[in-house]
Amino acid sequence: MKAIAILTAVYISMVTLINPIDDKEKYKQEIINTDLSMSELAASEGFNTALAKYASDEFVKFGEEYRPTIGIKEFEEKYKSNPGPKTLTWKPAGCDVSVSGDLGYTWGNWKFVLPDTVLYGNYFTAWKRQSDGSWKMALDGGNQTLSPGN
Repeated sequence: MKAIAILTAVYISMVTLINPIDDKEKYKQEIINTDLSMSELAASEGFNTALAKYASDEFVKFGEEYRPTIGIKEFEEKYKSNPGPKTLTWKPAGCDVSVSGDLGYTWGNWKFVLPDTVLYGNYFTAWKRQSDGSWKMALDGGNQTLSPGN
């Protein structure tokens, strides 16, 4: 009888530790909503302003520079007097979240309207759940495409 009680306790402990999150769809929707809110802020206040608000302290931003920008302090120093374009918007096309519910990603398409042309591209963003339940960018990058949605 004692062995059954011990085995039951071990089983319950293991199931609790490896059980996938029940809130996966909820977390995916939170990440998508965060991504969309960031795009809206970029359209109203500028991309760099939005990125500074939604990036974690240690985030990594891949861009057209030779090396990625590492950390919010480096990003803010680089762009402190430039709020960034207000004509860059994006929309997530896909999202997923880890079994633990603390990491997720979005990917999608962006559009950058300039005075004489429109540029299109794809992006990816990795999101990290914060202790307060919010989501912050951990990794971000993308590329230009020839036409929308490619």
